[in-house]
Amino acid sequence: MSRFQGRVAIVTGAASGIGKEIALRLAAEGGIPVIADLNLDAAGKTAAEIKAKGGDAFAVAMNVTDEAEVEKGVADTIAKYGKIDILVSNAGIQIVKPLVDFPFADWKKLLAIHLDGAFLTTKACLKHMYKAKYGRVVYMGSVHSKEASKLKAPYVTAKHGLIGLSKVLAKEGAEFNVSSNVVCPGFVRTPLVDKQIPEQAAELKISEADVIKNVMLKDTVDGQFTTTDDVADAVLFYAAARNTVHSGQSAVVSHGWFMQ
Repeated sequence: MSRFQGRVAIVTGAASGIGKEIALRLAAEGGIPVIADLNLDAAGKTAAEIKAKGGDAFAVAMNVTDEAEVEKGVADTIAKYGKIDILVSNAGIQIVKPLVDFPFADWKKLLAIHLDGAFLTTKACLKHMYKAKYGRVVYMGSVHSKEASKLKAPYVTAKHGLIGLSKVLAKEGAEFNVSSNVVCPGFVRTPLVDKQIPEQAAELKISEADVIKNVMLKDTVDGQFTTTDDVADAVLFYAAARNTVHSGQSAVVSHGWFMQ
């Protein structure tokens, strides 16, 4: 039997990038991904792609910072499938600026998407997981959950915060067979990262090639970008856990950038 046969998994930010890869991989192993994304059209296309391959998927519009929208997406999932087994809290954005110049509105926006979004989606799913005595929650952290880079004050703050949230859930959820873990990727060539390359080049007054080699991949062991597949491997490992032996943990997936 496939690892995720019949498991219903809400994946936020799943219309593109890492989230989409996770959804595709879950479906390939018998899971039913709920593609929760700000962009409902794109979410629908990802769901259609999965169905065309013989799987099942469901698209819901979800602004993870809007409590009513999160609750509705979760309620619609319960109405359709009767349960939620897995939550992958993946939705995120990036804004880069020096701390001294960082607009407060951008700080609040970034923290809202990463932290409020993780909190709201977790809270909405937990009551169903607790009732079923089963749940696997995986947060998308970052190497920046462990260390810092210039120009990323709110992002680093938020990603560190996810580890704290996950540890609390690991302790509270254990009696209900709910585990909670964080996957911490290095730089992955997604639209989010591609957008940062020219931005960082402009801020740091260096070439885009230098941003890749001397900023993004400087601390890896092999000068390689992490792939969406690499990240999905780690997410699926935690999502498939038979019990709560892996809970409150974090796995860095980064070609050796940050070693624990």
